[in-house]
Amino acid sequence: YQESYYEDFPGAWRHGDWVKKTERGTFVVYGRSDSTLNRSGVRLGTSEFYRVVEEMDEVLDSLVIDTGLPGQQGQLLLFLRLSEGVELDEDLQGRVRARLRRLLSPRHSPDRMYAIPEVPKTLNDKKLEVPVKRIITGAAAGQVINRDAMSNPDSLEFFVELGREFSGTARDA
Repeated sequence: YQESYYEDFPGAWRHGDWVKKTERGTFVVYGRSDSTLNRSGVRLGTSEFYRVVEEMDEVLDSLVIDTGLPGQQGQLLLFLRLSEGVELDEDLQGRVRARLRRLLSPRHSPDRMYAIPEVPKTLNDKKLEVPVKRIITGAAAGQVINRDAMSNPDSLEFFVELGREFSGTARDA
């Protein structure tokens, strides 16, 4: 609790929503800051991706993250749990990209796609977008997620390995 809400600004609560103070002294709440993707200044909601790709017969589940850090453009990574017998070949990747462009926008087209065995989720079935991003961008899995709070803790192994590729360092699983 302390780490989640007070670590970023010691002594001040960080609630996780983007807000802007108006000239009148009121605030406009824009929404969650933790899992909203920002591509070239355009905010992309992760649920938009999920709605479009999970309507495809080949896709059972998905997870999307942007590896960008403040002030840095990152890569948009799309992870797909595929139907049995389906491969993430060039044809399927092309169809996914075309569908995202057509139904959403060109900015929704991922830089890379990966087939995964499972999407990491909490016990309440929430996709673990932020912990996956943090693991891929260099954090140790044990520092960003409590495996006891997950319904499928072994699903993190893929992302730990991918994080080693991205950062070139070994971290705990």
